[in-house]
Amino acid sequence: MNYRHHYHAGNAADVFKHALLVALISGMQRKEKGFLYLDTHAGRGAYELEETMRLANGRERAPEWPAGIGKLWTEQAGSLVPFLEIIRRFNRNRGGPDERPAWYPGSPWIAAELARPVDRLALCELREDDADALAVELSLRPNVSTRVMDGYTAVRALLPPPEKRALVLIDPPYESAGEFPDILSALGEGLRRLPGGVFAVWYPVTERARTDRFQRDYLALKPPPTLVVELRIAGESSELRMKGCGLLIVNPPWKIEADLLGLARAVASRLGVDADAGASAFWLVPES
Repeated sequence: MNYRHHYHAGNAADVFKHALLVALISGMQRKEKGFLYLDTHAGRGAYELEETMRLANGRERAPEWPAGIGKLWTEQAGSLVPFLEIIRRFNRNRGGPDERPAWYPGSPWIAAELARPVDRLALCELREDDADALAVELSLRPNVSTRVMDGYTAVRALLPPPEKRALVLIDPPYESAGEFPDILSALGEGLRRLPGGVFAVWYPVTERARTDRFQRDYLALKPPPTLVVELRIAGESSELRMKGCGLLIVNPPWKIEADLLGLARAVASRLGVDADAGASAFWLVPES
């Protein structure tokens, strides 16, 4: 599965991931002490939604944002509003119209927008063209550094940070069959270097067995408290290849489970495509 950010900006998975990211950053900021936000697969940082996407064989790729952020654009109440206000502000700053989304931000821009002066961002992107675009996008932010770097290597290179606190977003494109093993290796290294760090791993749900195996293999790391929040936009009988997605959160901020589950349920109720849509949260490793 190829999940390069550029092709899927603003879809249901982005809405889920970014709404929960806003809540996680807010949870980290309950403490006055600053933290490092490390984005291992940062992407470009800004995406033009109307841009025509073409596959290698020349067929047009149908846009995914109308079934995602497009359905939420006019919402003015509920738990998703803080996230939506950030997206609308980004769209407006790029010259997009108020009545519909024309631009959508990546996770680096969202984190930079929420960062306090005491917080620091390290953004890693292996594709040089995307990294260059990201550096330009955030060039005026003094607490942001952008690196052309493999994100898994960055976990070893940048942890532990001087702040002794970190939120690490691991959001790879899932282009490789070895992606889950690479994630597990990075998590093991990251927890060895910063046992109290918060790590958030986004993953697509395409085959339930594959996701369950990843979670079982993760337990072999003997990890600290770990919360899993999952979104289902369609049931098993749906023809959609990606029927949902999840966020595995290591050392989640204190008492954040209800907030994250509420956000996931709000996304499911608005963006689900059949009666089996929904959301769940469970402790893969319970709090002690």
